[in-house]
This record gives sequence, structure tokens and C-alpha cells, in this order.
Amino acid sequence: MADKWILVIWLVVTTAAIRAAGPIVLGGRALPGRAMNVVTLLAPALLAALVTTETFRGEDDSSLTLDERALGLAAAGAALALRGGIIIAGAAALAVTAGARAVL
Repeated sequence: MADKWILVIWLVVTTAAIRAAGPIVLGGRALPGRAMNVVTLLAPALLAALVTTETFRGEDDSSLTLDERALGLAAAGAALALRGGIIIAGAAALAVTAGARAVL
């Protein structure tokens, strides 16, 4: 049990150090325009990678699988392509995934 709390404390300290490194290194200067463009694209790219990884990950973490989650992801993508909001996309993914699990 103590090992888990040591890990949690280590992660908190490491996260704080990483977050503080940016302002310390920059010293109050603004990033150049090209660097800001890259930074603004990082969050959506990381979120897309996380969603894709969690959707298609197999049982043994080394294989890809297609199941009901892929249908839900496709439904969310279709809702967003049709200019639906994020809540509509989430509801579509939820409904399609649940419906596919019930039928399959």
C-alpha cells in the first residue's frame, strides 16, 4: 500500500516540475508564432491518439481489434462531420456502442 502512495507522490512532484519548467525556461518571453501553432495542435492530436489506442487495443495490448467501440467511434465521427456538437457526438457514440453490444 505504501508503494502506491509513493508512486502517487512521485507523479504529483514530477507533473508539477514539468508544468513549472515551461515558464522557468521561457522567463516570461512569448513563444514564436510557429511554436505556438504546434502547441495548439498538440492537445487534439494527443486526444485523438488516446481515443484511437483505447478503441482498437486488443486483449493482449499488442494486437488490434474491431468491436462495438469502433462502431461508436464511427458514429461520433459521423456526428461531428455533420456539424453536430460534442454532446451529440458523445450521445451518438454511447447509443451506437450500447445498441451494438445489445445486438451482438
